[in-house]
Amino acid sequence: MKNKIKFIQGNEACVEGALYAGIDFFAGYPITPSTEIMEHLARRLPERGGKFIQMEDEIASMCAIIGASLTGRKSMTATSGPGFSLKQEAIGYACMTEIPCVIANVQRGGPSTGNPTHVSQGDVNQARWGTHGDHSIIALTASNHQDVFAMTVDAFNLAETYRTPVILLLDEAVGHMREKLIVPEEGELEIVDRLRTALGRDVDYHPYLPREDGRLPMSDFGGEHRFNVTGLFHDMWGFPSNNPKVINELLRHLVDKIENNVQAITRYKEHCLDDAEYILVSYGSSARSAIHLAKSRRNRGEKIGVLELQSLWPFPTELVREKCSNAKAVLVVEMNMGQVLAQVKAAVEKPDRVFLANRIDGKLITPSDIKKLLRVIQGRGV
Repeated sequence: MKNKIKFIQGNEACVEGALYAGIDFFAGYPITPSTEIMEHLARRLPERGGKFIQMEDEIASMCAIIGASLTGRKSMTATSGPGFSLKQEAIGYACMTEIPCVIANVQRGGPSTGNPTHVSQGDVNQARWGTHGDHSIIALTASNHQDVFAMTVDAFNLAETYRTPVILLLDEAVGHMREKLIVPEEGELEIVDRLRTALGRDVDYHPYLPREDGRLPMSDFGGEHRFNVTGLFHDMWGFPSNNPKVINELLRHLVDKIENNVQAITRYKEHCLDDAEYILVSYGSSARSAIHLAKSRRNRGEKIGVLELQSLWPFPTELVREKCSNAKAVLVVEMNMGQVLAQVKAAVEKPDRVFLANRIDGKLITPSDIKKLLRVIQGRGV
């Protein structure tokens, strides 16, 4: 089978990536600007033998994909803004019970109803801290359709590898723009399948006992093994526990399985960084403007580079520190009030040399917006 070339929306590229990764089940509820993901999977998924269902609301959608994943299916939901808020309690349940699933959040203006049809990147911190309690999370993003496809495949792979919910933090501009996508041949990209337990029916099954390599095999719920699933603190058998030692070990496992693998999870691209004096740190559709500015100013002799983050959580602190170590100044380009800015300032050795280039008015940040701030910084002799 040869590569297929398509001219499609970013939301459709997400659908193509999910199908390539082997999605079996989708549950969702329509909401702008993510609805196209649901619409296309409503048609495409049943054609592949998968199951699609429109639930009564966003909370039920999240709970449905958790249930489907427990039975051994690769599952996904998609939403935006208010719907993402409604999913948070169930996302926490998936973290606690270590259920792999993918949540696509195509960001729009907020809080509340905000601006449903315009772009924003205001959900970065919500993706990390939206559900309560000590936990960690994986959140991926992309600035173009080819990378939307790749990050969607990665989201399913990481969900299965670390037995965790993974968030695809896209945005309205990327979701609704149209550009070329080359769908790779089958087998060209690695696909991680569910790690199932090899134990027989007569063996004492421990559903929450990790292997030496940290991975946690699963048995399909309703299959060969009977086991308990609860959002309460639980022991290796899945039963509730108030034992301080058990709770301590459980919470450390939930966090460490992700935070100890930051390097393996980190996704990024670098553009003209080798000799860059000014570095733009950006992600999602904002990165498109940052890259355009860097390339155009390079043609005029200005040494500007871009570090494009494709994984936002766990935040790649060491990567940012290393790549920005020799910069005269760092500009964080994003469409919020500085959610990644705070992380970059905490990462670098000279936080006073980190500045914010942003828009929060529902309009895509432009190369001219970034250039204006850059001129101010350069005028100060930085």
